[in-house]
Amino acid sequence: MWFIHDDKNYQRATKVYWSDRVLAATFLPFIPRAVKPNHLTLFRFLTTPLVIILMVLESYQIGLVAFLVVAFTDALDGAMARTRNQITNWGKVYDPLADKLLIGSMIFAIVLRYIDFYAAMVIIGLEIVLITAAWWRKHNGYPVEANVWGKIKMILQVAGTVFLLLAVIFDLEALLPFGRGAFYLAVAFALVSLLTYGI
Repeated sequence: MWFIHDDKNYQRATKVYWSDRVLAATFLPFIPRAVKPNHLTLFRFLTTPLVIILMVLESYQIGLVAFLVVAFTDALDGAMARTRNQITNWGKVYDPLADKLLIGSMIFAIVLRYIDFYAAMVIIGLEIVLITAAWWRKHNGYPVEANVWGKIKMILQVAGTVFLLLAVIFDLEALLPFGRGAFYLAVAFALVSLLTYGI
């Protein structure tokens, strides 16, 4: 049974999605083979503080560009790992952790100002629960990896952040409900991800 379970996890982790194929055909040819997915994950860890500093200084225009670049590395490293057969145990754990650090920091830096305090705390609380659950599973020998629900959650969180920043930059209050809606949907997908043992 353990062999079957591990085989299923391996197949799920190595499944190539349509988005991976799109990125493999458009962006990945410009990334040298010497650059590994884990390098992009490490880049996300190192550049997240820069994004947060820009937000704290209210340099929102530059901050939005920086945020999109850093967040895009999440899509790139996953597509690279799956299409180039470069999946590692380190990446399975630290890739989603880097995402949570980026989004969690953005919630403290920008979301708390434009979405109610309780919604922001729920989002942060769920991310902490997901990280804790992942640590417990890894500590007890269970597989730890992102799943499709967690990926959708990340996309919604990025979209929500972008809507909020655009609303601030261009003084478009009409965009704020879209930002809130994206984050509320992200909460729902975070719960699904948790219940399906994802991260």
